[in-house]
Amino acid sequence: MSLWVDKHRPSQLHKLDYHKQQAANLKKLIASGDLPHLLVYGPSGAGKKTRITCILRELYGAGAEKLRIEQSHFTTPSNKKIEISTIASNYHIEVNPSDVGNNDRIVIQELIKNLAQVNQLDSSSQKEFKVVVLTEVDRLTKDAQHGLRRTMEKYMATCRLILCCNSTSKVIPAIRSRCLGVRVAAPSEEEIAQILQNVCKKEGCTLPAELAKRIANKSNRNLRRALLMCEACKVQQYPFSADQTISEPDWEIYLRDTATMIVQQQSPKRLLEVRARLYELLTHCIPADVIIKGLLQELLANCDGQLKTEVVQAAAYYDHRLQIGQKAIYHLEAFVAKFMAIYKQFLDEGMADFF
Repeated sequence: MSLWVDKHRPSQLHKLDYHKQQAANLKKLIASGDLPHLLVYGPSGAGKKTRITCILRELYGAGAEKLRIEQSHFTTPSNKKIEISTIASNYHIEVNPSDVGNNDRIVIQELIKNLAQVNQLDSSSQKEFKVVVLTEVDRLTKDAQHGLRRTMEKYMATCRLILCCNSTSKVIPAIRSRCLGVRVAAPSEEEIAQILQNVCKKEGCTLPAELAKRIANKSNRNLRRALLMCEACKVQQYPFSADQTISEPDWEIYLRDTATMIVQQQSPKRLLEVRARLYELLTHCIPADVIIKGLLQELLANCDGQLKTEVVQAAAYYDHRLQIGQKAIYHLEAFVAKFMAIYKQFLDEGMADFF
């Protein structure tokens, strides 16, 4: 039994529920016959992967949906063996190169080279190019991005790239200039509420408009998250009631409790406890940048104007360190320690003024 978020994912551009003009423009672009490299970007849960799937379906027909998971093996110049999972059809291959860390450049160059060297068997009825979908391009090392730039130019005749990322700020200008940018903005709360009601109708359920609005509001305009929340509500209680509780992900509650612990006490012992909780989040595959952003939002609620500026500056500094460093725990713990120092000093000064 598949989740609603997968079961009701549109597979064709004309079936998309929002950004319909953008979908029509993409359809025209594909019909023109010469697809450029694409850079699809936008916030998490906005529908980037859905649009990429629709583009592949539009290019190659139903064959692009016959997927298989493959293990690709590569050897680094230092003879280290690396392995990465790819999702492939006869026409395209999808991979997240950042999974192999600093060896992402080798994966990109070898993978595209292997794919581009094999031409389509029947070019009269098929496209002359295959497609490589690279996800989380904003997490690639600068080395890999420069390698990707050269590879894009070299194999343009037999290969097209569709790059997917949350933000283009971490993608080098050389790559951005070689791609057509497609910005997928987050859907509005009204659009999310409408989609939730449509999905529930397909499932034979009746979703009250008030509950749909509350779920849309709580999802932070993340459609994937809204659909998962809606299905969780259905499991908890059906028929729906307009005022029923909407469950939140466990890790968010855990992160909020961690922020409360930091504010309650600033000591080496508490820092050690918080470190263990940060490890717990990281081992459950919560990205480090999501953790630092979530902590910052919760901690700022306990700060006044002057303190907020210092805390945000510290978060920006350690977030930058996080991007260029390797061990996430060091930078997360350093941010917590810095906040504790700033907050404790603020409290001490407040007490001194009071007396």
